[in-house]
Amino acid sequence: MTVPVLTIDGPSGAGKGTVSRAVARRLDWHYLDSGSIYRALALAVLQEGVALDDVASICRIGGVMKLEFECGEELTVMLDGRDVSRQLTTEITGNAASIIAAYPEVRQVLLKKQKAFQQLPGLVADGRDMGSVVFPDARFKVYLTAGSAERALRRYKQLIEKGNDANLIQITREIEERDLRDSRRAVAPLTIPQDALYIDSSDLDIEQVIARVMNLVC
Repeated sequence: MTVPVLTIDGPSGAGKGTVSRAVARRLDWHYLDSGSIYRALALAVLQEGVALDDVASICRIGGVMKLEFECGEELTVMLDGRDVSRQLTTEITGNAASIIAAYPEVRQVLLKKQKAFQQLPGLVADGRDMGSVVFPDARFKVYLTAGSAERALRRYKQLIEKGNDANLIQITREIEERDLRDSRRAVAPLTIPQDALYIDSSDLDIEQVIARVMNLVC
């Protein structure tokens, strides 16, 4: 039996995580946050003091790290038995993840880890290349986006609410730089998957986006 997969791709700050987790809970499906896999690897690399251009060492760390997701209202990410959820949200970790995600060797190491999440009764996969590369044959595909200014504002509010320091101008610049880097990388660039439902969430609330996604699946 083929395990159904719903992929939700899009740039940082579009609301993919919130929407994907909500849909996974309503469908009672498994959940994959590919961004957290790359962020967890980036965090492990930074904590070990490995240079971000040391591809061999990054691949070694990626190959042995153990990752678990607990999908509640907020995502809990366990890295080698430790809750690193809060550390994954920092801009330093996010920017490092964007850099290492551009290496073909790193993506190959993490590809098998992502595919392993495809289990019954189904999977909601959230990322930047879920529908185009990791699960190209997924039954349901969504591309969720929003304007860069709106995404930066959402990210700023999220960081402030969690007690982190944040600068809106800096966040806007970093989001635009990340978009450009992700869309221009040679392997698995950020793109709209073929046959994906395109949703611009700039003027939509979360429940409106969730409803559109649920209508696609159900």
